Amino acid sequence: MDVEGEVPAAAAAAVANGLGGAEPSPAPPVSAEQLDVEAYAAQYTGRTRLARLLFIAERCGVEAVELEALRMAYDEIKRGEDTMFHRDVALKINGRLGPHYALDQAWADSVSRRAEQRKEKLESELNGYRTNLIKESIRMGYNDIGDFFYAHGHLSDAFKSYIRTRDYCTTSKHIVQMCMNVILVSIELGQFPHVSNYVSKAEQTPDTLDPIIVAKLRAAAGLAYLATKKYKLAARKFVETGHELGNNYSEVIAPQDVAVYGALCALASFDRSDLKSKVIDNNNFRNFLELVPEVRELVNDFYSSRYGSCLEHLEKLKPNLMLDIHLHDHVETLYMDIRHKAIIQYTLPFISVDLNTMAAAFKTSVSMLEKELAALITENKIQARIDSHNKILYARHADQRNATFQRVLQTGNEFERDVKSLLLRANLIKHDFNQRAGQRKM
Repeated sequence: MDVEGEVPAAAAAAVANGLGGAEPSPAPPVSAEQLDVEAYAAQYTGRTRLARLLFIAERCGVEAVELEALRMAYDEIKRGEDTMFHRDVALKINGRLGPHYALDQAWADSVSRRAEQRKEKLESELNGYRTNLIKESIRMGYNDIGDFFYAHGHLSDAFKSYIRTRDYCTTSKHIVQMCMNVILVSIELGQFPHVSNYVSKAEQTPDTLDPIIVAKLRAAAGLAYLATKKYKLAARKFVETGHELGNNYSEVIAPQDVAVYGALCALASFDRSDLKSKVIDNNNFRNFLELVPEVRELVNDFYSSRYGSCLEHLEKLKPNLMLDIHLHDHVETLYMDIRHKAIIQYTLPFISVDLNTMAAAFKTSVSMLEKELAALITENKIQARIDSHNKILYARHADQRNATFQRVLQTGNEFERDVKSLLLRANLIKHDFNQRAGQRKM
């Protein structure tokens, strides 16, 4: 049987490092002394907890935090069955946590033996189901094998098994379950086109979906749009995610993540009216923002034009955001977009702006602000000119008088054209130059 959407081998191999298919970034380590690793990891379950702990260990740049993350990952792995993860973590610890956190070869061998026996049993049962042509049993057999591969870290094989259940789904509930399984594995593999595809498949099922499933699908769609840098679409999905999500999707995303991802994407892409209606006045999304007060405050500061305070909150959050497995690649871009939007909105109401005053509001130097403004003017995002000597920004407003005259001339030309067309039509009818439809013959 051909399997749709074959998973690249490189993506599967990358998962062995706990990075969900995302290749390690060459970016320098970031300081994470303020990160409470235990509290952070407690928000998640399953493989995403391990992946996030390993990601923190690799990028934090603080040995104490690194060892704490590795210790927690080691303990978590010993409660599961993924021997590849165990070897990887033990190698990273490299004896720094003592003999209790070394490679446990006996445990790994024992797990591997049990896994081999379990695999043979599941494959034997599935072959029996396929011989008897019992669709529901075949579907459950593929699901069980998919769960087995997933638990042991063979995500590419799990993906294939979950996909194969599609041909044996007989109800909408089965289709939704298949889609949720494929979405989960695809997120960990970093195959976000599959995520978008199967979110759509699940949403198109004829039966009404459970509110928790709807919330999960919107969160997953938001992650897919975020990964492809479609920040406005990502923001819409995150702010539409229902409060029913709660901790029900902790194997993928925490409610605090929905607040952070949604707020940052909204600040970078929404205009003021959308920010007000879809974020600040959105009672549903407010439940998520209450979980992260500093993010709620920076959104309110941005809308209230307290840009200095907003940017200060963002800088405080930055070290932790750089350790987020889904957000780290987008932090710089989102921060730049938010800052540029703040600068543009600050200049809009004024005919002239003192750059010294503006630099103080944005807590930067005049020379740096001047460079930013010059770049925005060059990109045609700000209609203005800079008096570099006096350090004043002058708005270049459109000539309203000239624009009005142009509109009047255009309207007159359109009126003249319409009148000529009417006169021509009237003369054609008067001189009987119009074509009559031929009478039908009976």
